[in-house]
Amino acid sequence: MSIVLLTVEKGSLTAAAKALNMPLPTISRKVSQLEAHLGTKLLQRSTRKLTLTDAGQNYVEGVKRIMEEIEEVERTASGEYTTPRGELVLTAPVLFGQMYILPIVTDFLAAYPEINVRLLLSDQNLHLYDEHVDMAVRLGALPDSTMIATRVGSMDTLVCASPELLAVHGVPKHPRELEKFPCVIFAGPATTSWSFRDPASEREFGVNIIPRLSVTTAEAAVQAALRRTGLTRVYRYHCADALRAGTLVHVLQDFDVEPIPVHLVHAARGLLPQKMRVFLDFAASQLRAALSTLGDGPAI
Repeated sequence: MSIVLLTVEKGSLTAAAKALNMPLPTISRKVSQLEAHLGTKLLQRSTRKLTLTDAGQNYVEGVKRIMEEIEEVERTASGEYTTPRGELVLTAPVLFGQMYILPIVTDFLAAYPEINVRLLLSDQNLHLYDEHVDMAVRLGALPDSTMIATRVGSMDTLVCASPELLAVHGVPKHPRELEKFPCVIFAGPATTSWSFRDPASEREFGVNIIPRLSVTTAEAAVQAALRRTGLTRVYRYHCADALRAGTLVHVLQDFDVEPIPVHLVHAARGLLPQKMRVFLDFAASQLRAALSTLGDGPAI
């Protein structure tokens, strides 16, 4: 059952074999033995892709429920529901995780010696069920789902620049003026169209940006802004230290869009294991405190 689920999750027998560190013929044989035992075909295999048959689709859905029940039984037997122990798997965006989640995790490990943590830092939103993740940090509006979300704060998006660059080019008074300013963009909240909110009508509008420099990380965008390459648009936590130091300043503050929410998210699966409950309580209070102190520096 586990092999079939992993094969479907990974999309191929080869990927499942690699994940399990097992020979490919062994994986293929076990799937074939299961199909022979059931008397039906579960997977359609070709050189390009692997797909589920109708019988396979029903089987996989049922097996997922069974495996979740087995996990519950094992957790109960190991005392996870009465004592904080076991492995806790967390995920968070890379820089946010390094800045805020890692310090919380290290303090948490010191307080709970029977819990081990696996922290997955990724700017891709990992699927909690498929990646076997217990809890995730999510920045932004959450889609409707069965997940349980605990709000721990908010994060605003802002345009910032070095004082030296503004001394040369002037200070933009309206976002439309950015079309004539040197700008730095990255793949994230800063795209070739930056969103702003009109302070009078409260309506959002976009401004097309022709960048002097395009980068792939927020850290690089902030470094370029510090080197007077152009204005950039990032989340506040990306540039908070520079704002406090005055090496970057917040511009067009009146036109900032609404801050996005920050949540701790976990699956809704009945009684919560103690390792998750204590981490949720521990991390939520610390994150709220950290995000509430993300003060601004000079703004123009």
